[in-house]
Amino acid sequence: MKGAGGGPAYPARVATTSPTPASAADLAAAWRRLVPDSPASRAVGAELLARWAEPHRRYHTLDHLRAVLAAVDRLAHLAADADAVRLAAWFHDAVYEGRAGWDEERSAQLALALLPRCGVPPGRVAEAARLVRLTAAHAPEPGDRDGAVLCDADLAILAAPPDGYAAYAAAVREEYRHVPDAAFAAGRAGVLSRLLAMPRLFRTPVARELWEERARANLAAELARLAEPAPPQPGGGEPPDELA
Repeated sequence: MKGAGGGPAYPARVATTSPTPASAADLAAAWRRLVPDSPASRAVGAELLARWAEPHRRYHTLDHLRAVLAAVDRLAHLAADADAVRLAAWFHDAVYEGRAGWDEERSAQLALALLPRCGVPPGRVAEAARLVRLTAAHAPEPGDRDGAVLCDADLAILAAPPDGYAAYAAAVREEYRHVPDAAFAAGRAGVLSRLLAMPRLFRTPVARELWEERARANLAAELARLAEPAPPQPGGGEPPDELA
């Protein structure tokens, strides 16, 4: 879809309040290191930080952005263009409405619209947008070094220590708090089962060595919890009126 000015259209909504300096200062500095410094690039960085701080987010927050960038740094030596991967990390959930595929496409369009204002070369802009789209399925083609690094960095949370993984799973549930428990459990179980059925979760050898075993253990444990019978509802097991 095209906007009135001929460029890609994308949602303009950002946070109603700016992120606090303490929560965003390190990210703002990382953004300035990544793109040529100018008033336009600083404005784009501020918009991205505001988007990542939107109040409806629970997992896809500034903390997630920070974690993905840190994971990219750990794998950067495996990328063909590590800065393109970092740019894609900044944009990969910049538009987040909880709509699989739609969010990634609008985020890619946002990258195509905003990165040229920052003095980023056209080839790197196109690569960043391509990488953002890959995060819809996390299935880069063999030999796609940049795609493998970004997807592995985005999935690194799956290998968090048990407490960290539990916090991640709870935050994901919060982002889908409008979905009834039974429907969420069924959908989440399907996602986890598909991940566990993959021959490998991570595409780079470094990520597999670091994270594969722990990630599979976390996924299996969550799937087992979802399979446990739900506790009875108060009042004889009837659902609350608002979920009926």
